[in-house]
Amino acid sequence: MKQNIYDHPEFFHQYKKLRQAPYNYNNLLEQPALKSLLPNLTNLQILDIGCGMGQFAYYCIENNAQHVTAIDVSEHMLAIAQCEHAHPHIDYYLRAIEDYQAAPDSFDCITSSLSLHYIKDFSAVIGKIARMLRPGSIFIFSVEHPIVTARKTTEDNWLYDDSGNSSHYAIDNYHDEGLRERTWLVDGVVKYHRSISTIINTLIEHNLTIEKMLEPIPDSEAVEKLPSLEKEHRRPSFLLIRARK
Repeated sequence: MKQNIYDHPEFFHQYKKLRQAPYNYNNLLEQPALKSLLPNLTNLQILDIGCGMGQFAYYCIENNAQHVTAIDVSEHMLAIAQCEHAHPHIDYYLRAIEDYQAAPDSFDCITSSLSLHYIKDFSAVIGKIARMLRPGSIFIFSVEHPIVTARKTTEDNWLYDDSGNSSHYAIDNYHDEGLRERTWLVDGVVKYHRSISTIINTLIEHNLTIEKMLEPIPDSEAVEKLPSLEKEHRRPSFLLIRARK
């Protein structure tokens, strides 16, 4: 059974509060970076993997996408999506990407926001995505940065001096890929660590051409709204990639 931490009652309660806060890492850093990689969406057929509460799927329709197929493993997330971001041209499905089936060459653009680090068999999923893309089409995704996922401890890897100021970020076990168990909002959150080279080479192996990579850095306005973003200048939280079939 694939882990579905987002339907854990306490996790979902805390995560919903986090995402609905006016300023958070998603809306100030990750989502602007993801949207900057998008092609012109006019008349495109889109698959959004790990659609969550549907904000991004709805954004695509607002920007003239023809249709969005949006999938997620969380009933709680999809209930909000279908209530707050319903649209005749968005179809929401309770489905993991590992179990989702579509004909080859079905989509003009496939997106995934912070969901692929939950995938155990990355190569199999990238192969499926490549098959579903039409020739010349775009795959855009974000993951937690491998610098962050490398650690094996549940604690934050920021180290602090005697005055309580962060002195540096410790990286360890980077090339020891695989399962990581985290405490994030609740205990027992399972993610998978992969090196940057593994991510890139897997895309290449499935005939996807890397067009752009981003490790987003917040601007001064974002830092003013959420001061903890200042640390992003020292250690990136996210890695984003745009690739073409």
